[in-house]
Amino acid sequence: MSSASHRQSYQPQHGHSNSSKDMGRSRPQSQAQHPVDPDEARSFALRTAYLHYLLQPKAKRKQYVPAPKVPTRTHTSVGQLVQDFVSGTSTSIKLPHNFAAALLDRVGGVLRGSEALPGYSDAAVKRSFAEAYTAFSEKTFRKTIEKERKFEPLVLIFYSAATKAAQKGKAADDESDSWKLLPDRHLAMFVRLAANVMKDLGHDRDRPELMTRLKDLETKLLRNDQDLVSNSTAGTGTTIEVIVPLSYEVKDMPMVQVVASIFGMGLSEVQKELNANRQVWTEEAALKDLKSYQTRLNANLPGTLSSHDFDVEDGFTEWKKSEATHLSQMMMDILTAKPELAKTKTGPIDKSLPSRPGSLYADDQAYADLSRVISDPDSSSFAFDPSISLSSLAIGESSSIRTVDETIYTFTPPNPRAFYKFILQQAMLFDQIHADPNMDYQPLSHKSMDLMNELCVRWRIPQFSRLVVLLEAAANQFIEKEIAPEDLDAVFDMIKSPSQELKKPPHIHQYNAPLTDFDPSRWTMHDFAAYQHTLHILHDALLQELYDLLEGCYEVKPPNIGPVMYLLENHIGQDATFSPRAEVMEDFRKLLAERLAHKATEIYHENMQKQIPERKEEWDFAHVVKLGKAVSKVCDRIRKRYKKTASIMGVDPLSILVYEVFPKFEQDASAIIQIIMQGASEGGEEIDIQDGFELYKELKDIRGIHEEFLPKEPFAFNIEDLLVDFVWRWLHSAETRMTDFVDEAIKQDQFQVRTESPDQIPGDAQRHSVSIIDMFMLFNQTVDQVFKLEWANAEHHARFMTSLAKNFSTGIGRYCETVDQQFAKEMDRPSAQELAAQTQTTQEKWMQYAKDAWNNKEKAEPFQFFPESFVKLNNIEYAMQELDKLEKTMNVEACAALLEKKDGPKKKTRKPNKYTFTIKVVEAEDLKACDPSGYSDPYAVFGDEYQKRLHKTRIIHRNLNPRWDESFDITVQGPVNVIATIWDYDTFGDHDYVGRTSLKLDPNHFGDYLPREFWLDLDSQGRLLIRVSMEGERDDIVFHFGKAFRHLKRTERDMVRKITDKLTVQINETLSLETLRSLIGSGGVGASITSLWKKRTSTNTPSTGPTQAQIESALTNLFSYFDDNFAIMKMTLTDATMIAVMTRLWKDVLMTIENLLVPPLSEKPSTQKPLSRRELDIVYHWLEMLFVFFNAKDEHSGEQLGVPAEVLKSPKWHELASLNFFYFEDTSNLIRESERMAAASAQRAQQALQQQNQPQSQSSNRLAVPSSLGASLGGAGSFASMGTIRRGKSIMMSRNLGTMRKAKEAKRREMQADASDDMILRILRMRPEAANYLKERQRQKERQAATAAAALIVRNSVNQGWNSGPAFSGAPFGRNSLLPNRR
Repeated sequence: MSSASHRQSYQPQHGHSNSSKDMGRSRPQSQAQHPVDPDEARSFALRTAYLHYLLQPKAKRKQYVPAPKVPTRTHTSVGQLVQDFVSGTSTSIKLPHNFAAALLDRVGGVLRGSEALPGYSDAAVKRSFAEAYTAFSEKTFRKTIEKERKFEPLVLIFYSAATKAAQKGKAADDESDSWKLLPDRHLAMFVRLAANVMKDLGHDRDRPELMTRLKDLETKLLRNDQDLVSNSTAGTGTTIEVIVPLSYEVKDMPMVQVVASIFGMGLSEVQKELNANRQVWTEEAALKDLKSYQTRLNANLPGTLSSHDFDVEDGFTEWKKSEATHLSQMMMDILTAKPELAKTKTGPIDKSLPSRPGSLYADDQAYADLSRVISDPDSSSFAFDPSISLSSLAIGESSSIRTVDETIYTFTPPNPRAFYKFILQQAMLFDQIHADPNMDYQPLSHKSMDLMNELCVRWRIPQFSRLVVLLEAAANQFIEKEIAPEDLDAVFDMIKSPSQELKKPPHIHQYNAPLTDFDPSRWTMHDFAAYQHTLHILHDALLQELYDLLEGCYEVKPPNIGPVMYLLENHIGQDATFSPRAEVMEDFRKLLAERLAHKATEIYHENMQKQIPERKEEWDFAHVVKLGKAVSKVCDRIRKRYKKTASIMGVDPLSILVYEVFPKFEQDASAIIQIIMQGASEGGEEIDIQDGFELYKELKDIRGIHEEFLPKEPFAFNIEDLLVDFVWRWLHSAETRMTDFVDEAIKQDQFQVRTESPDQIPGDAQRHSVSIIDMFMLFNQTVDQVFKLEWANAEHHARFMTSLAKNFSTGIGRYCETVDQQFAKEMDRPSAQELAAQTQTTQEKWMQYAKDAWNNKEKAEPFQFFPESFVKLNNIEYAMQELDKLEKTMNVEACAALLEKKDGPKKKTRKPNKYTFTIKVVEAEDLKACDPSGYSDPYAVFGDEYQKRLHKTRIIHRNLNPRWDESFDITVQGPVNVIATIWDYDTFGDHDYVGRTSLKLDPNHFGDYLPREFWLDLDSQGRLLIRVSMEGERDDIVFHFGKAFRHLKRTERDMVRKITDKLTVQINETLSLETLRSLIGSGGVGASITSLWKKRTSTNTPSTGPTQAQIESALTNLFSYFDDNFAIMKMTLTDATMIAVMTRLWKDVLMTIENLLVPPLSEKPSTQKPLSRRELDIVYHWLEMLFVFFNAKDEHSGEQLGVPAEVLKSPKWHELASLNFFYFEDTSNLIRESERMAAASAQRAQQALQQQNQPQSQSSNRLAVPSSLGASLGGAGSFASMGTIRRGKSIMMSRNLGTMRKAKEAKRREMQADASDDMILRILRMRPEAANYLKERQRQKERQAATAAAALIVRNSVNQGWNSGPAFSGAPFGRNSLLPNRR
């Protein structure tokens, strides 16, 4: 509570003006209030309690009465009983026909338990009838009965059967003869059953004499007129109840004792008063009161409620009608308690009452009827016909009832309602004082409730009046602070809920009905006015109580307003008779709002002084956070406390709190934060980042509450702009730690599969190691940290995600670089033979080399892969899956779209400051042979002009036309010279130099962002084909994710290639020209010397060609080699990486077969010779066998266990399939087909160029290569390749697995849709007559390239404002500008 100086008190204005309804129902004169004398009230209560004692059911006690003597039997044998049936031969005593059958059926019904007559279900009865049924069922006996039709044989047989059954049922220890009485009784029941059968058959009228004799026989059989159904045992006495006379002592009067307790009287004092008035307070006086009350009620005289007391006549009529029945019952109770009153004859009552109705019965007749009802011993109740008026009963001397000044009644006070209310208040106070504190509140105890019920009955107080008076009494107690709101609620529940039904209902109409069952229009006007007045005073009192309670609503432990609110809203507010006063409610709301606003300000000032230090030098963010938490805590407390009733009587405590406190807090917080940040800046200190985050979360929560309750009031300051630097500091800190974290994770990783036991076979989820798990755990935790901030500025959030994407890309790049280096060392490690050779002399090395060359092993041993190497590959595959999930979590597309919209066209035309060149090392041609075998083992090393190594390719063994297909990236800010050196790998000694070339990469030459191919001549012999594309390095979330995916994809590809390279030696040796020609038998000089020595003793026979088995056996060793290596891989690789390895190996197989069939694409003629028809067939048969092997379809289930067929049928596979169609075609036909395809490709390229020039295509801001523009239109140098360059692989197309799959599928469809003449040109290289065509085709393509490039320069100059110069910086287009001159 507040101090006295600030305390306001709500003083409701008690208006005296009532509604028109109230004014129209003013109290009549007959109900004028009289002050109640306590002694008089006590006296009438005592009288009523004493009358209750007089009229209560008399106590009874049990008394033993001996049984009368049993009369002697009138007969000594059954024969004497049936003599009446023997004498006489009249047909009227003979049994009717078919009687025996009907009787037997009824006897059977007794046994079945279906007999309707009472008394036949007893077990002893059924035993007797069972014995008789057996005898009756004999055929001879039935014939005799049908013939003679006499009843006496039936009687004798049944008696005999009953005697036998009684003897059987006798107890073993029963020595009495009581069982002998049963046959007579059971025979009487049989006779009764026979008479009933006669009656059912309709013979009771035509044989009256027989029916009479049956009746007489039954009478003689019964002793002492006993009831056949009764089971009483004769010969014993009985116990009866007798009435105990009244003692007239107070100790036997419980209700009188209750009155004495309520009024504080001693029992002796009460006994003295009762003895003094015993002759006055009699049953006769009570009957006289009822008679007088009934007379006055019928005459509408004072002394009862009259029509003037009710607002509508129907209400009075209904109540009067209900009184008649209860008055009759009450008179009956008095006459029952004292029957002699009914026999007393007195003079008739005064006939001078004009309104008294005439009696329906004469006096004597009325007394006779009452006497008959009371004295009838068969009557089980004392029900009384209300139509019999008791007005005809004269009780004592007739007295005048014309005036009300004198005492009218003995037991009823002059103003029953006022007296009842007084006694009720005394009883409630007494019960409250003496109540058990551990029990729930009850307005009245059971004893007091019984007393009040008796008062209502004797004083004829209606049920609705009784309930209204109870509420008045409770309201007075509540106003006097004697009961709590919860207790008042219990009173309302009592008057609005049905009370418990009593075993003996009191004589009150609807005694247990709630107040809601009575129509207020049927109440008395006084009760209605009193009820309305009670509701109004309760409403005002409850408002005052609510005002006092809500003063503490902001406290930690506020008072409970629930009971008060429930009373106001449910019991009072929803009452139809209550009319709220608008001016009262408006004053209450205004005063309460002012008081709550003052309390809210006090609460804030208290928290301010508690949480914020006085000295500014001590301030930090934690103080603001604590203050904000204190404010939020109060709001949360109020929200939870009043979540169901936010508005209390039109006043919202939470809204007032927010309105008063939040603007103050926001202004104070803004000023304090700025002072803290300024002080830290001036002192050269940095505020802890976590403190900034905590402050942001708190301020954001407060802003949410502010926006909810003050939507039109802006927050005092922009939280995000003020605290955004803390997020950037945290992001930069995470970025600086990324490289160290990745290095440490790799350092701590053993790259082992994660199994619980060594014997357990790991699943795919266990085949990657902890370093990659830790790295992506860090990524996700970092993202979660930003998400947990719930940063409200969408632009800031998108830029945070972009920064994180860049950081993740850096981490992934570092991981891929380090792991790939470790992988390369593991894969390029020297074998055991190579390690042994290091200790050998030069001569020993050459001898061992020659020995290995001559020993042509039948089966190659599998490569001993390290499990750690495969785990690294699994990690890369796992990283791609996790990065794809992370891309979706960060909602990359939405962030990119938002920033694109925010940055607008400025970013589109902004020139990048960094560029990423992607260099793909495709292949080399016509290299110098450095080994004695006539081959080389080439690999290429790329570096820049500062001797920094950029990339090293893998080693291609025994090949002068190697194909690497490896890519690497280089990021530059300006032009850079890239130098490529090719070396020959030697197991022993230094590596041999093969050749060198260089290329200048200038971003200005790649302004169109289209990929280009360059044939670079080596300084010794041969040339190198590389493919170069460029993308602007930019701070774009899609770019960063694409770069990260490219890191992973290239690392996976390089690792897979390093694995498959270990197997390509065997592939090249098996799928070789030597193997092919050894099968044909035309090896000549090309056959090995070993084969020659093996065949020296054989005879030369004409070659007939290899058989099918020989062709297939040529691949047996290769398949075994694959199986052995695949078995090793399967132990560690996941299913996805295993498929990737097999897919790449399949590509190597296709490229080996392709090199076997045709030379590489070039404008120069080739020295390679085409295969023969037979050789070509063998090669394609091998291709089919290899397809089946890699597909690995189960023979029985048909399940695909290897690479899917759609993957195996790659574009290269389709090219090889088309190669078979053109391989032996005539040269002229091939040239014509090539020209047709070239014309079609040129036409498609022209259409694509036109589409690129359309305005809508210029709106794209993604600087990626067009889908259909190849090198034929993308740059002059690309046409020197004699081939077509397909879609460029942009980083933007690699931002997630979905875009990568779409790009790959698009490439597949494009290559299948666009017919290329590359294969035809490669075939023509083996045709010397086509040399001129190849040269002409080269010149044609260069002219087309120059035209297309010029068009692209013009378009790019218009679309790219920052690249205003020519795309190639004025470099002339042509062969010499794009292809280095051969030296």
